[in-house]
Amino acid sequence: MSYLIGTDIGTSGTKTVLFDEMGNTVASATYEYEMFQPQNGWAEQNPDDWWKAVYESINDVITKSGVKKEEIKGVGLSGQMHGAVLIDRNGKVLRNAIIWCDQRTSQECIEITEKVGKERLISITANPALTGFTASKILWIRNHEPAVYEKTYKILLPKDYIRYKLTGEFASEVSDASGMQLMDIKNRTWSDEVLEKLDIDKSLLGKLYESCEATGQISSSAASLTGLKEGTIVAGGAGDQAAGALGNGIVRKGIISSTIGTSGVVFAHSDTVMIDMKGRVHTFCHAVPGAWHIMGVTQGAGLSLKWFRDNFCYEQMEQAAMENIDPYIIMDKMAREISIGSKGVIYLPYLMGERTPHLDPDARGVFFGLSASHTKANLIRAILEGVVFSLNDCMNIIKEMGIEATEVRASGGGGRSALWRQMQADVFKTDITTINSKEGGALGVAILAGVASGVYEDVVSTCDHIIKEKSRQSAIEENSVSYDQFYQLYKKLYVSLKDDFRHISNLI
Repeated sequence: MSYLIGTDIGTSGTKTVLFDEMGNTVASATYEYEMFQPQNGWAEQNPDDWWKAVYESINDVITKSGVKKEEIKGVGLSGQMHGAVLIDRNGKVLRNAIIWCDQRTSQECIEITEKVGKERLISITANPALTGFTASKILWIRNHEPAVYEKTYKILLPKDYIRYKLTGEFASEVSDASGMQLMDIKNRTWSDEVLEKLDIDKSLLGKLYESCEATGQISSSAASLTGLKEGTIVAGGAGDQAAGALGNGIVRKGIISSTIGTSGVVFAHSDTVMIDMKGRVHTFCHAVPGAWHIMGVTQGAGLSLKWFRDNFCYEQMEQAAMENIDPYIIMDKMAREISIGSKGVIYLPYLMGERTPHLDPDARGVFFGLSASHTKANLIRAILEGVVFSLNDCMNIIKEMGIEATEVRASGGGGRSALWRQMQADVFKTDITTINSKEGGALGVAILAGVASGVYEDVVSTCDHIIKEKSRQSAIEENSVSYDQFYQLYKKLYVSLKDDFRHISNLI
């Protein structure tokens, strides 16, 4: 029997899963770490916190499983996208990584647009300049921390820093690198034109691979920390959304995924490059060779519920600890007792600005319609609904682009809630399904590792063989009618508050 490891370097923690060759979970381990917010709208993490979580979690699953290291044929890496890790010639991290949800780079986005040209930028990178993307972070560091930039030898994405620590190789792959805004998306390579106009030396970037290619081997030092065999193959892997989609079987048109993690993502496969010239959704290279994907992102999906839990649900957290269950189970039960519309409370999930469809770093979270009659349960329900409304914004744009949605597969932490899944079915007016594995991104990159190491023949046939439908929920017509009324008001609220968001941003 051959075994494969998938490691997902997320925002709240790293999860490593050991799979057998049939895609069954043998052992898993999760290690959490901090996110730092030095100023409002800023978000940073220490890359060495990721590395510690990775080598400890890999060692943990190998130890717990009893699987021999010689039987583990490959490692796949998934990671939070868009981060900027700057290292010097000695491999030392020069500053905390600026991560995906950071919103400090609005001026750098203007700079990028002026230097490349708005339409030209979209035609090459398939996206407008965005605060979350890596290119604007690189320019911010160059503009504000020139001494750091001067010492920089390589600029790596989060998971590619982990690849370097595992293998000593400087490499990336097309799905994650697509989110740096430095790639020619159609030709799946670094864009010489964009790099030249932004005055970024290509030597600062790693070599580009397809996601299922081998990019290096476990070094002796990494082997001693992880428990892996020296020489074990490390695959290209994928950005977290492409990895999660792969682990959900989103490898052909018509099947779309809706993922509620820290952020929320609606993800659609495409066999051709399709670009929204308004820049409301993102087009990236898929982890499937020769394919692309369209992705709408809401910044504060599961983050909104976690923020509410951590600040206002002490009783529920204490109860959960006594009952040895997840606090979200209790919160979910509270929301079930509240009717559609949360008794007139509408939530805008813009805690970290917004990407789809508004591209507005100044957008902020809002509870609209509060009265003295509302309870904590109303607010929890409003958060769940507001996140789904935001995902529906993404879904509607993807449908406008001519992409059919015959089925939506739910995943991420939010996908475990039957209530949240039913909301999606009702609002999207499309069947919501789950699959036989809950491991998402970890499974996706384990499949890529299997292809890279020769355990599997190709990505698509392997997904078809391993991934099976587990549950299905259909839209309830009367629910859809009710949600439509609140969704129309939800859409109006951003328009009404847009100028006020900018005003309050300037005041603080």
